[in-house]
Amino acid sequence: MKQSIIFDKNVAAYEAWYKKYPNVYNSELAAIKEQLLKLPENIKGVEIGVGTGRFAKPLGIKEGVEPSINMAKLASKRGVEVVKGYAENIPYKDLHFDFVLFVTICHFQNIKDAIKEAYRVLKPSGHILIGFIVKDKSIGKMYEEKRKDSTFFKYATFYTVDYITKILKETGFKNLDYNQTLFGNLNEINKVQIPKDGFDEGSFVVIKASKK
Repeated sequence: MKQSIIFDKNVAAYEAWYKKYPNVYNSELAAIKEQLLKLPENIKGVEIGVGTGRFAKPLGIKEGVEPSINMAKLASKRGVEVVKGYAENIPYKDLHFDFVLFVTICHFQNIKDAIKEAYRVLKPSGHILIGFIVKDKSIGKMYEEKRKDSTFFKYATFYTVDYITKILKETGFKNLDYNQTLFGNLNEINKVQIPKDGFDEGSFVVIKASKK
């Protein structure tokens, strides 16, 4: 609840970040898109924590879940159908989607519950994709150090790849596949980076996994 209020009151500042760091944003998009392209064609997906539609829109995702009313309004203007809700209680029936995308897990209240909910709403053999800033890499460390001065990251929780991997496997996901981007510090990224396989270098990792 606290996080959604912060985002509700700071939509302009949120949007300004993407204009300030376009190469960071587009590098993240490229990494997520690479994983999405591995999925079958003509499938139905949803982004949970869709925000203003900054990821859903260019990735062709038509549906999103978002607790912030003002963020959701902007996402709707971008053509995303938004339902109000939280990652820990996704407002859709069981076995509803072919894939679920998370890009804002640091702002979720309970990542374990969110992943369990994703599992619930996925069809058999459906996929989850989680793109996130890694806690123990350079950009994650910077956000941790400066969280007291940050509007958006003051209450955020960052995770290691090992931790998210553990939760995915415990929930029942399999066939985990990783790629990474954001090599270097935030202000050093002056061009769109091509994602690499694995998770040992980049500050942003995308994990793709399938439902058993």
